[in-house]
Formats: sequence, C-alpha cells, structure tokens
Amino acid sequence: MNIHRHPAKSSSLMAWLFLSPSLLLLTCFLFLPIIAVLLLSFTDGNLNQLHWVGLDNYNRLLANPDFPRIILNTTYFSLTTIVPSIIIPLILAILLNQNIPLKTLLRTGYFLPSVTSLVAMGLGFRWLFQNNGPINQILLQLKITPIAWLNSTTWAMPVLILFSCWRQIGFNLVVFLACLQTIPHSQYEAAELDGAGFWGKLWHITLPFLQPTLIFATTTTTIFTLKSFEPVYIITNGGPANSTNILPFYIYEQAFRQFNFGYASAATTFLLIIALLVVFVQIATDRQ
Repeated sequence: MNIHRHPAKSSSLMAWLFLSPSLLLLTCFLFLPIIAVLLLSFTDGNLNQLHWVGLDNYNRLLANPDFPRIILNTTYFSLTTIVPSIIIPLILAILLNQNIPLKTLLRTGYFLPSVTSLVAMGLGFRWLFQNNGPINQILLQLKITPIAWLNSTTWAMPVLILFSCWRQIGFNLVVFLACLQTIPHSQYEAAELDGAGFWGKLWHITLPFLQPTLIFATTTTTIFTLKSFEPVYIITNGGPANSTNILPFYIYEQAFRQFNFGYASAATTFLLIIALLVVFVQIATDRQ
C-alpha cells in the first residue's frame, strides 16, 4: 500500500514546492494588503495613531448624499463599457479568423492600444475632445455645432466609455481569436454537408465552443472596468459636476486628497465586495 501512496505524496509535495513562490508573492502583495484595508476601514484612518470606530465609516459612506450618484456613475460606466468590449471584439475575431487581406496587420492594429501607455492615450483622447480639438473641427467642417465634450455632464462620460472600450477591445480580440483557432475545422465541414449556413455554424458551433472564453473575457473586462482610475484622472478628473466620478476615483479623492484613509478603506471594501460578487456569479454561470 505504501508503495502506491508515495508517488502521489511526492507529486503533491512538488506541486506545493513550485506554487510556494507565487503563493508567497500573493500573500505579501494581495492578501495582506486586503486584510490591512479591511482593518483600516474600522478605524479613523489616522496612520500615526489609529482609533477603532467600528462601523462609523460604513455608516458615513451609506449616508453620504453623493454616494448614490457615485454608484450610479460606476454602474453606467461599467455596463456600457463591458457590453461593447465583448460584442465588438467577438465580431472582429470572427471576421479576422477568415482568409482576408492584411489580416496580420489588422490584428496588430487592434491589439496596439492594449500595450500602449495608458497616460499617453488618455492625454491623446483629452486633446481630441477638447473644445478646439480635432473632433470639434471635424464637426465644424460638417456644419454641425461643436460640443463641449469634457465640460458637459451629458457627453463627458461617453468619452470615457469610448476610451475604455477602445483600450479593452484588443485584449479580448486576441483571446477570442486564440479560442477560434482551436475549433476543429471538421466541425464546420460537417455542418456545411448538413446544409448549415454562416448563422447556423455560428450559433451551433462557434458560440458553444466560445462559451468558456466568453465568461473569462467578461470576468476580466469587468475587473478591469471596476478598477478604472487612470482614464478619469487624466481625461475628466471626475467632472464636470461629479458626472464622471466613479468609485475608484472617489476612493483616490478621499484617501489622497482628503486624507480620510479609514473612510476610503470602507469604500474600497465596498468595491471589493462588488467585484467578488460579479466574479462569483460569472464562475457559477461557467459551472452550469
């Protein structure tokens, strides 16, 4: 009996041995900071001498008249970023998986925003949509009244959404393309012999094969969107009139402008709970 148990124990020991560096890094740079933020959220946030305040920071957060607006902004920004960031690259991936001219060049072009400096791209978008920027110059040429994009409570958020979608599309496109190339070509040939057209093959072969990848892409896009801080900071700075102030930027303001570290930690915990709930729902969907 012992002869058969030793290989399993040895494999388990080797697995833990190889996993230990990653687990150590995760503990130092992820788990311990999360615990620290949770503990800090129950204090007054004075880093020189902490005082336990219990649930006061959470009560202040929920009682803050600006907080519902922040949550509404975050929800609006997240939903209108996630949906196009999944649908558009899915369509592009299906098209680029065909034998079309300049396929490699197009793939590179779509992926380029994902590896370009976020600060540089944000400044570029801010320049494009400023009052005298190229977008308004094009509108003038078309005899359309220019729009104060970044000074409008209506249009500032769509600019941020456009930027976030544009940055995320390339990553999801590569993920979808990698999955599409693993689908056996024989599946499509058999479907064609049965008389299936483009939509039939898409619905009965492509999408079922893509389901796990779709869930993965939706999960990662949701996480990236929920932690979006740099676009707001660079392009709109939360304005005008708090119309683009989303939860990550609100946390930054409270922590590093108002120095309310305990209150900011409570808001961070709230954001963490939202992210965990979203991931839990998507993982549960994947298991069904």
